[in-house]
Amino acid sequence: MSGVAVVLPVFDAEGRVAGSEAVELNAPGPWTTPSAPITSRIAFAAAHVVPQVGAENVPGAPAVVDWDATLAYRHRIWEHGLGVADAMDTAQRGMGLDWAATQELVRRSAAGAASVGARVACGAGTDQLDPAVVAALQPGDAGLAVVTEAYREQVHVVQDAGAQVIVMASRALAQVARGPEDYARVYDAVLAEADQPVILHWLGTMFDPALAGYWGSDSVDDATATFLDLIRAHQARVDGVKVSLLDAAHEVGLRRSLAALPSPVVEPVETGVSTGSTSSSVRLYTGDDFNYPELIAGDEQGHSDALLGIFAAIYPAASTALQAFDAGDAEGGHKILASTEALGRHIFAAPTYYYKTGIAFLSWLNGFQSGFSLVGGLHSGRSVRHLIELARLADGCGMLLDPPLAAARLRAFLTTNGVAA
Repeated sequence: MSGVAVVLPVFDAEGRVAGSEAVELNAPGPWTTPSAPITSRIAFAAAHVVPQVGAENVPGAPAVVDWDATLAYRHRIWEHGLGVADAMDTAQRGMGLDWAATQELVRRSAAGAASVGARVACGAGTDQLDPAVVAALQPGDAGLAVVTEAYREQVHVVQDAGAQVIVMASRALAQVARGPEDYARVYDAVLAEADQPVILHWLGTMFDPALAGYWGSDSVDDATATFLDLIRAHQARVDGVKVSLLDAAHEVGLRRSLAALPSPVVEPVETGVSTGSTSSSVRLYTGDDFNYPELIAGDEQGHSDALLGIFAAIYPAASTALQAFDAGDAEGGHKILASTEALGRHIFAAPTYYYKTGIAFLSWLNGFQSGFSLVGGLHSGRSVRHLIELARLADGCGMLLDPPLAAARLRAFLTTNGVAA
């Protein structure tokens, strides 16, 4: 225990304060930083952006980012041996982070990774398109051409910065595609731009309802078949896939299908850079923020690598777990990850769209940003009751890294929100 106490409220089902509880906060977990690169799994933490605390980061306004705090957060992740997946949904792509700020984030994050020899991958999508333009797009060739060109622009921004490309799911493509063939047509063109193997991102509707019917079908089985056909057609240009459907059984099945793919044929590209994978199989980067302990631990037929928003919140624990896997202690690695699972499930509870609020709240409690806020005003996305329970769960798994600071900020948060514990 830390010796630091804080009084927390107990809420009833309607959100009224029904009592209080004096809690002695735990000491932080026995987290360690690696002395050598992590090799048993490839793991990315999908990081959030920290807003400038006094700026007009309100709904609909351009994002004003605190670059020092945002980059410092990424350096902490890199110091723990994880890669950073940037400019993705955790960074509020299409949810408060505009295209101008996104480009700056990509450039700064890629430069930061290069300065320390760390891994970084960044999202390329179509969100630079004006929402009014997207709303006017009709299914068919003209809309597909607009989407393709938007993708191409973003792919080149990421590649020019020196980062690996993550091809993100596109709301605009979901609107204009008439069926699986249109998805194949657009992705064929986008992958032709790749100068190194990319990561394909399949984001479920629990994260973004506008992506309903992605890959041309509301049936997960049919969508998976289309997804696999795309990968087979471009296997040498695909490093891996990030699947965020929160369905562990589906992920294991897809992982086994990917492992069964034949060795890829290396395709030449105009830059002269080989796009051949170093492995005969395409990686499965789990995006399942509910079931990640079992998926990363794996079974006798393999395991998932990781590209997770929850890793941005628990990177000290995630790193320590991966170090255990590296040392051959699979049971210990799984135990550490499992200790954080309740926190992950709470942060990503429905409506999952607002999980960024919880990640920012924990970042604030731990002193990594001066204010509890997000660009676009998204910090309002969770209730006081939800956030207090988050603090309890974070304390339970040793993720309050500075207990005196966390206690002081919890007291201030309760006072500001009119809660007398």
